[in-house]
Amino acid sequence: MVKKTGVLFRIMMATALVLVFAGCAPKQDNRVIIYTSTEDFRTEHMQQLLKEKFPNYDITLQVLSTGNHAAKIKAEGTDTEADIILNLETAYLEGLTDVLADLSSFDLSAFLPDLIPAHHKYLPWDKSSGAVVINPARLASQGLPVPGSFQELLDPKYKGLLSMPNPKTSGTGYMFLKGLINSWGEDAAFAYFDRFADNVLQFTTSGSGPVNALIQGEALIGLGMTITATEAINNRGANFTLIFFQEGAPSVTTGMGIIKGRESKPIVREVFQFAMTTLVTEDKDLYCPEPIFKNQVNTIPNYPKDIPYMDMRGINDLVEKERLLTKWKY
Repeated sequence: MVKKTGVLFRIMMATALVLVFAGCAPKQDNRVIIYTSTEDFRTEHMQQLLKEKFPNYDITLQVLSTGNHAAKIKAEGTDTEADIILNLETAYLEGLTDVLADLSSFDLSAFLPDLIPAHHKYLPWDKSSGAVVINPARLASQGLPVPGSFQELLDPKYKGLLSMPNPKTSGTGYMFLKGLINSWGEDAAFAYFDRFADNVLQFTTSGSGPVNALIQGEALIGLGMTITATEAINNRGANFTLIFFQEGAPSVTTGMGIIKGRESKPIVREVFQFAMTTLVTEDKDLYCPEPIFKNQVNTIPNYPKDIPYMDMRGINDLVEKERLLTKWKY
């Protein structure tokens, strides 16, 4: 009986060990985490496409504001939970090159060459411009003319009717500031905004703030994003007109990349390949058609064509940005 019990015990232990090792056996890693700073409507479309393409993968899109996105990756480095980052401003990406993988092994030929950095640590996601967005019907109802220049926005008759993002909290706001600095010189641009502030209803914390202020009827003129204003026209019935003054439209680029070390994971490469082809292409076709590809065509209704861009040299210099923002008072 003792022998039988001993044999039975050894069989039970062996079975238990098999079960333990089986439970510890590595399972296929089907999870990919993506950090993105896209607007909600763009993120929702990406989620739908990813779910359709990869029904058996666990793909999480975590939406972060631009500043938080960059700060989180900077703080966490290659230990971050993110595998892929999308729609982060190029200026921030330039400060993260030590955390990003070299993308030279991917086919980069479809993109405009001047938007691909020599180090190949990121690829363009979009190019976005700013516009002076107005509500012409509301202006007319108050007996006010459509402004024809940045200088005209300083007229006291527009007092309390202007909205602009704060450059300290919004890349869109900084885009306008830096564009006018490049156009007029630093002293003249800051002197301009000192007077501009007298007519401002609110310096908003986000780039979408001015367009939202127009939608709500709080402001009649906003320095906002072309993409946000066009989306409001096409999907929310907003009666807006987009204006580009003589200086042109300020612009900024964003990019996408892979966290260093994750580029060797097949699932990450597969999802990134889909992002740099289908996701980014559909995003350009549906939402932000400003050119990042060769021979790209803008087919979005009401989205301006042949946008006259400002000289945006230095927009990606974070040291210069920090210096300029210490001079911003509002």
